[in-house]
Amino acid sequence: VQLVESGGGLAQTGDSLRLSCAALTRAFSTYNMGWFRQAPGKERELAASIAWRSGLTYYADSVKGRFTISRDNAKNTVYLQMNRLKPEDTAVYYCAAGSIDMLSGFDSWGQGTQVTVSS
Repeated sequence: VQLVESGGGLAQTGDSLRLSCAALTRAFSTYNMGWFRQAPGKERELAASIAWRSGLTYYADSVKGRFTISRDNAKNTVYLQMNRLKPEDTAVYYCAAGSIDMLSGFDSWGQGTQVTVSS
């Protein structure tokens, strides 16, 4: 699955950004989708994910209550709405798709989009 992210950029503490990820596949609705992020010097972590069948969502504790993941199957797109941004949200954000479950097995990745939050 080819994934193309957009929407990253510069923000200040407290700002909002929305990331988008377009999937170039007709089977988008059958994929679990996730947003991962990797900060400099840190491991990549799963920030949020959404299951294809149930629409169930998962959020890392660090983003819970501030980020919202959603999907529009008609547009083959998954979104990450990021509110009340903090400097520690600075990272490269990657969109991912998988077929196993919503926490693992992601095997298709986007190119990444940089999000930088200044204090």
